[in-house]
Amino acid sequence: MHQAARDAQQLLCSRQYGILSSLSVKVRGYPLGSVTPYVLDGDGNPVILISDIAQHTANLQDDPRCSLTVVEGAGGEIQAHGRVCVMADAEPLSEHGVSAVAARYLRFYPEAETYFTAHDFRFWRLLPVRIRYIGGFGRIHWLDPDDTLKANPFSGPAETAACVHMNEDHADALQRYCEFAGIALDERSPVMVGVDSDALYLRVGLDIHRLSFRRSVLTNDRLREETIAMCKPDYWRTRRAA
Repeated sequence: MHQAARDAQQLLCSRQYGILSSLSVKVRGYPLGSVTPYVLDGDGNPVILISDIAQHTANLQDDPRCSLTVVEGAGGEIQAHGRVCVMADAEPLSEHGVSAVAARYLRFYPEAETYFTAHDFRFWRLLPVRIRYIGGFGRIHWLDPDDTLKANPFSGPAETAACVHMNEDHADALQRYCEFAGIALDERSPVMVGVDSDALYLRVGLDIHRLSFRRSVLTNDRLREETIAMCKPDYWRTRRAA
């Protein structure tokens, strides 16, 4: 994978929200933008959860073209931060495709469980058409989604099972990860909410922390080896940057 494509993909994985822009039906011809949480599905596509009465829903039903802009961080010189804009066509997920994504989304954002009691909410998948990545001053790239997005080998039941196993049987290990990574718990318990080939994801309160692996992990056996190794201080001295 080209370095710019990898950087863009890692940025999408490391953030939990972006600016969703859709074409307004209320003010024709103008984009409407708002902050929207997202998760990545098994193919690396962003998935959002929005109400049927939301303005974005009306916009996307009228015209599925949209974009999701994700920024690396805040503070300092904003133009020096990495950012990625995913230009995409949005589609509502069918009942068949909802279960795995819904499970992941609700692990990342458990408060979203209450949304379904207030209004009709629906998952939408953003199918990227083109990706614009800026890695800082002078690092500007147009990227092909096929060369940028990365499938998750643990997507679906395997990811759910890994999270349940770690949370129920290895809560002490999760606490050690936080200690080594410098994540303040403040008497809160970390919860593993996701895993992919490059990292595992812990939720502490409402904050999601991405802990990158030392190497790519593609199988359950490798995942077991990696999570055991992560309990040792030496692991964190050679770990890849998240």
